[in-house]
Amino acid sequence: METAKSLRGVTLLIVEDDILPAMALQDALEDAGCHVLDLTGRHHEAILAARARKPDLALVNVELHGRDDGIALAEELKAMGIPVLFISGQVSRARSAQTVAIGSLPKPYSPADMVGAVAYLLRHIEGDETLPRPARLEVFNSASTWLTPDAA
Repeated sequence: METAKSLRGVTLLIVEDDILPAMALQDALEDAGCHVLDLTGRHHEAILAARARKPDLALVNVELHGRDDGIALAEELKAMGIPVLFISGQVSRARSAQTVAIGSLPKPYSPADMVGAVAYLLRHIEGDETLPRPARLEVFNSASTWLTPDAA
């Protein structure tokens, strides 16, 4: 399968406050060849994980545990050079913060939707438009700022 080949060796960070969907997501992405850093629903833990091993992409829920905010986290991850995909049912909040993320995949989504979205976005960042954009994936205009220098 072409999508699985394109995800081999990719490192992802999942920041989700609901552990069961996060674990299902982790399983599906690992089955597709990704390495997933420790799951967390906390801003501080996500930053520590990202500093320890910079992921290729972070999947971030807009609403996290306690008073933690996924949009504030996305701002910090962007400053670290880590692209963010919002994974949230709060579509309007995700859209309002599109300058700090490359896209949004609204809940509910299937594991297959997420695998397709991750594969598409990582290729998109590289300037490769050969994969079709998954139907439910919203790609923000800021995604073009993530193009690698070779692809730009």
